[in-house]
Amino acid sequence: MAVTIVGHSVTVIAPTCPAETRLYEHGRVIAEDFPADQVHEKLAAHPQAVLWLDLYRPSAADLAAVAEEFHLHPLAVEDAAEEHERPKLDHYPEHLFLNVYAVDVSTDPAYPPFGKTEISAFVTDRALITVRKAPSDTARFIERWESDAELVESGGVAFLLHGLLDVVVDGHISATQELDVAMDGVEDVLLEEGGAPRDVRMRGLRLRKTVAALRRAVAPMPELVASAMRKDLGLVDDDLAPYFRDVEDHARHAFDQVEHLRDRIASLLQADLAEQGNVLNDITRKLAAWAAVIAVPTALTGYFGQNLPYPGYAKPWGYIESIALILVSAGGLWLYLRRRHWL
Repeated sequence: MAVTIVGHSVTVIAPTCPAETRLYEHGRVIAEDFPADQVHEKLAAHPQAVLWLDLYRPSAADLAAVAEEFHLHPLAVEDAAEEHERPKLDHYPEHLFLNVYAVDVSTDPAYPPFGKTEISAFVTDRALITVRKAPSDTARFIERWESDAELVESGGVAFLLHGLLDVVVDGHISATQELDVAMDGVEDVLLEEGGAPRDVRMRGLRLRKTVAALRRAVAPMPELVASAMRKDLGLVDDDLAPYFRDVEDHARHAFDQVEHLRDRIASLLQADLAEQGNVLNDITRKLAAWAAVIAVPTALTGYFGQNLPYPGYAKPWGYIESIALILVSAGGLWLYLRRRHWL
């Protein structure tokens, strides 16, 4: 994208990666899907316009070309090239740099439970440059900008940034709602008497892992949005400030929901563990009770099996008497344990 003059020819170095472009002026789109090598020309021809440039998996050369055109700081370019950067907003002399994660949660066991797309963005005076490191649907950003097109005239680049953050934060809220619904199904089984089957417990553990991954994407967002509204940055004017505060409120709500989900799934798993302990204690108590019942006839037959005379010894009615004694003793113990709910 940088312009290099060699003799009388002009060589334009533009990104070669897949790119999307849109140019806004006075609240309407005046150009879109034009080649990245025309960005410099479009901005020069429309001094009041602002640009959205999206780069998908750019190479180092692509980022270098964009950095030279828009005077991007090398540290910000380095962060945009690296993957798995934490969500943040950094202030550089000529631009802002932010890193956020758009998330996608699936509660269907047949599909991966959690996916996220890392989005880096440079915010300059006249351009919002996004860098995506994984496939994602940019149509959601465009739809949001078009639905709030009346704000673009007063908001400029801040309007584009608002749409980006709003879509990302709305995705976080949708993810928390899907996980909350999924936990309802797990809760119904986990809290049943006798403990949950192993597959349900494993699903609960997967949900806990998903919530932990979601928290890493959601937790920094309230502070990130609040930082974008700082007066010393001069990015958000009085007209757009309420809209950014709304996004911040949604970000805090998403974070609160994630914390609630963490507490909820931890409580459910703990309750299931306690129920399993209760079942184990019940089984142990029953085994001990049956051992006591069996011990009575064992003791009696062992005693009468000695070479000692007893009532009815060597007589037919003595055998019947011993059997009756065994049954009465064992039956009495069984009734006693039954009344105490040990059996």
